[in-house]
Amino acid sequence: MTLWTITERIKMHHQDHHGTSTPPSTSTPPGGRATLVTLDIVVLVVYFSLILGVGFWSMWRTKRSTVDGYFLAGKSMTWWPVGASLFASNIGSGHFIGLAGSGAAVGIGPIIYEWNGMMFVLLLAWIFLPIYISSGVTTMPEYLQRRFGGRRIQLFIAVLSLFIYIFTKISVDMYAGALFIQLALQWNIYLSVVLLLSITAIYTVAGGLAAVIYTDAAQTAIMLAGSLVLMGFSFAKVGGWNALMEEYSKAIPSIRVPNSTCGIPRDDAFNIFRDPVNSDLPWPGVIFGQSIPSMWYWCSDQVIVQRSLAAKTLTHAKGGSLLAAYLKILPLFVIVMPGMISRMLYTDDVACADPDLCKEICGNPVGCTDTAYARLVMELLPAGLRGLMMAVMIAALMSSLTSIFNSASTIFTMDLWNNFRTRASEWELMIVGRVFVLLLVVVSVLWLPVVQASQGGQLFIYIQTVSSYLQPPITVIFFMGFFWKRTNEKGAFWGLVIGLLVGCIRMLLDFIYPAPLCYETDDRPLVLKHVHYLYFAILLAFITLIPVVLGSLATEAPKPEQISRLTWFTRLDPVEPQKHVSLVEQSTMALEEMKSQTSEVGVRESEQEGGNRKVRRHSKGELCPALCSTLAFISVTDEHFLSPDSSSYVQNRSRLISALYWLCGMERRMEEEDAPVVPPAPAVNIQSLDEKPRLRHIVNANLIIFLSIMSFLIGYWA
Repeated sequence: MTLWTITERIKMHHQDHHGTSTPPSTSTPPGGRATLVTLDIVVLVVYFSLILGVGFWSMWRTKRSTVDGYFLAGKSMTWWPVGASLFASNIGSGHFIGLAGSGAAVGIGPIIYEWNGMMFVLLLAWIFLPIYISSGVTTMPEYLQRRFGGRRIQLFIAVLSLFIYIFTKISVDMYAGALFIQLALQWNIYLSVVLLLSITAIYTVAGGLAAVIYTDAAQTAIMLAGSLVLMGFSFAKVGGWNALMEEYSKAIPSIRVPNSTCGIPRDDAFNIFRDPVNSDLPWPGVIFGQSIPSMWYWCSDQVIVQRSLAAKTLTHAKGGSLLAAYLKILPLFVIVMPGMISRMLYTDDVACADPDLCKEICGNPVGCTDTAYARLVMELLPAGLRGLMMAVMIAALMSSLTSIFNSASTIFTMDLWNNFRTRASEWELMIVGRVFVLLLVVVSVLWLPVVQASQGGQLFIYIQTVSSYLQPPITVIFFMGFFWKRTNEKGAFWGLVIGLLVGCIRMLLDFIYPAPLCYETDDRPLVLKHVHYLYFAILLAFITLIPVVLGSLATEAPKPEQISRLTWFTRLDPVEPQKHVSLVEQSTMALEEMKSQTSEVGVRESEQEGGNRKVRRHSKGELCPALCSTLAFISVTDEHFLSPDSSSYVQNRSRLISALYWLCGMERRMEEEDAPVVPPAPAVNIQSLDEKPRLRHIVNANLIIFLSIMSFLIGYWA
């Protein structure tokens, strides 16, 4: 059944139904809804050219041939790209689809998830980041390994983080982005995803975190421009601010299940704090329950923290957090409210309340509110601007995926691979990091059918629900490690295991007993029926806390090296480099040893041959999968196995291979065989806790201003 036939059926039924105050939903003429035209395609091509250009520019200007250069962008980022990347990493296509859909379904309430994050992105910069900087870590599992000792917590968290990335973040963003692309271009959903992931993987694999952060900054500008334009068109179409406030409550679909609440807007649609017992967002759960997974996401999740660690100074990291916090005010106006307006304009489609009709409209019997934003884009905007908004959705998808890909490869390389290959060289770590990105791409595509089959009526609420079951135990472990020096490895490990076991049981029950539809009787188990997921997050945190405290008190205290510079109270302790050798330093030492051995072999060979030919050597670098591995093999062959007669052949290829090496971040240099190998200068940690007094006062003053604005916003909409 076509959309036109469905709409005509709604109109005929509407005439026989007792009237509502809302006219029948607007629809497209026969022949289907609007699609992209030539001008839109031109805009998309310009967008892709811009993003690839920014990616290659960032690859050219940054050093990608070291672990710090690839995974932490050389710790040289200023405040504005850090802030833009924090925002773009958080606001993915799942937000544009899910948050607008939740706005259409229940009003402005879900925006509190975004505004809750504003507080914690500031806590990251002012409270948590100084601890990470003083400890000198690259990844969050690495911090836990230093703080608690042993390897089981580090490996446990590393594997768990990868699972969370694949099964919530990557899958949700891919589904939301592909849903929009399928609607706009009528492409096969797999073709859309494979194309996007391929472009994304190119500059993530080649450029590292620097390319990700700079392209995030460009995509943030595109997202803001496009979403502000759509917001303007939406308010103009509906009649302005007052019309939204007055008419939203009347957006009731003409076909709905009788004697039920299906399709009726909530009375508290314009409140963010709602009834503590019977509402969808109880205010104690919003204040306390949501803060627990928010603390994990903003203060100890690799995707977010890695961006702040890339800042050149602590002051720049604070400035980046402030910029991200200011930007997070906007989703209420550019995402949630347009979603509510979409319900008003296309009530019978977006707010459909009859399961059979919803199945025909969008393929989901639970509801079609997740189509709210895409419906606005395709039916409200003129040619050209549709292409811009298409670019916005692709920007949101790609920025989230690049962030997750880079952070996941960092965790796998530094926490898993480096634990099993303790003497791995930086060269090897670069290869492993890039190959793992490609593996993630494959897994993401294979997971797509599961996402399609398990999607709910509100994608954004699905994300928050899963977060409330998996993230509180991790939050407790980090929090206690930061602020209670007595916390030890045994208490932390068993608290983590028990907490995650309880959380997984609740999540499994949620999948077995899904929430009933608005016309169905709720016969779920009591723990699901009467314990809201936000309240469960509070309960789960206490369940985790008890074994952490008891286990730590019942066993030996942590060693001094597990406390120094690893808690809030010891972050300013003097540095004792002999006590600990970081993963990066281990890799550098192994690399120097390999270089020394290679030099000896090369000198012996040259002495035997008695020749004076020049040999090409390679500095420690990074490799693109497959291609660069082959280049490395060719280079070793050139160096050790080719005869002197082959040198002219090597010279003929040198320009092409040099270009390919640059693309992959590898450096080449010419050296005499008998020249001594000079070890690289020790890496200098350019980050410290020192701040210039004038800049510190500026960011602190901005913090006070922002907290005042945030208090006003929450108070006004409470």
